[in-house]
Amino acid sequence: MALKIALIGAGRIGKVHASAVMTAIPNATIVAVADYHLSSAQALADAYGIALATDRHLDAIHADGVDAVIIASSTDTHAPFIIDAAKANKHIFCEKPIAAQLDKIDAALAAVAEAGVQLQIGFNRRFDPTFARIKQAINEGAIGTPHLLHIISRDPAPPPVEYVKVSGGLFFDMTIHDFDMARFLFGEVEEIYASGGVLVNPAIGEAGDIDTAMVTLKFANGALGVIDNSRQAVYGYDQRVEAFGNGGSAGNVNLYPDAVTISNATRVERGSLPLNFFLERYMDSYRNELTAFVDAVQNGTPVPVNGNDGRVPVVMAMAAKKSLDENRPVRLSEIN
Repeated sequence: MALKIALIGAGRIGKVHASAVMTAIPNATIVAVADYHLSSAQALADAYGIALATDRHLDAIHADGVDAVIIASSTDTHAPFIIDAAKANKHIFCEKPIAAQLDKIDAALAAVAEAGVQLQIGFNRRFDPTFARIKQAINEGAIGTPHLLHIISRDPAPPPVEYVKVSGGLFFDMTIHDFDMARFLFGEVEEIYASGGVLVNPAIGEAGDIDTAMVTLKFANGALGVIDNSRQAVYGYDQRVEAFGNGGSAGNVNLYPDAVTISNATRVERGSLPLNFFLERYMDSYRNELTAFVDAVQNGTPVPVNGNDGRVPVVMAMAAKKSLDENRPVRLSEIN
C-alpha cells in the first residue's frame, strides 16, 4: 500500500520533493499540499492530480489517510510544524535546518520522541551516489585509518543580500551541509576553528556576514579536517571531497553536462564547465533520500538521518560562528 503524504511548502524545494514522490517512488503518493500562497499549492496540486490544496498546514496534516508529512516550508516554520505533525501522530521528513536555536530544536525532538514517530532531516548530500561511494570506501577500509578530510563547497554565485540578511549566515545556510558531510564520513567533531573574510561582495560584509571561509575540524577519533567555502566559483558549482588515510584515499571530481575531453596538439581540455546549479547536481540525491524515508516508515526501520543528525550541524555552525567572532578554536561542548 502506498504511503500517503501531506506536503507543506510548494516552493522550489517543495516542487522537487513532489516530483520525486509522484514520478519516481511508486510506494508513496501525495494526497494534500499546503502553502501560505494558496495559488502555489493549487498549481502544484493540479500538476500532479493531488486531491487537496490549502493555505493551512494543519488541514494538510489532518487530511484523510495521511501517514506522513514532508515539511519544505521556510526555516522558521520547521520546528513548529514538526511539533504539529508529531502531535497528529504522523511520520515526518523535514528540510534542514530544524531551527537556528537549540531550544526550538530540542522542543521539536521532544515532541517526536513523545509521539514515537519517525523524523528524517533533509541532508540530501549523504544520498548523492559519489559521496555515498566515498563513505562506502571508508567503511570497507579502502583508505585504512582515516587521517585527513578535505571538503570543497563553492557556489557559482552569491545569493541576494536580502537572503543573507535572514539566512543566519554562511555557516548556517551553506557550510551546514559540509558539517553534516564531515560527520557522515569521519564521525563526531570535537573542536572547530573558523576564519573568514569578505572577498566576493562587500554588501555581504555590510549585511554582517562573510562570503569566504576556511574551517578546520578536530574529530573525536583523532583525524583532522578542513572545509573551504566560497560564495563565488566563476566556473560553476564546485563540490568535491577527499578522504585520506594511512592506506590510501578516496575522492570525487565535479560533475559535468557531458564527459567529453578535447585533445589536440596544443592542449587537453574539457568541453564544458561543471554543472552550475545545485538542483542539477543533486537531483538524484533528493529522490534517494525520500525513497529511504518512505522505506524506513513502511518497514519500521530507523531513518538514516535522524533528529540528532539535524541538531549537531547546527551546534557546529554555532561553534564556527563563535570561533570566527572570538578568533580561537571552539569545542562543541562549549555550545552544548
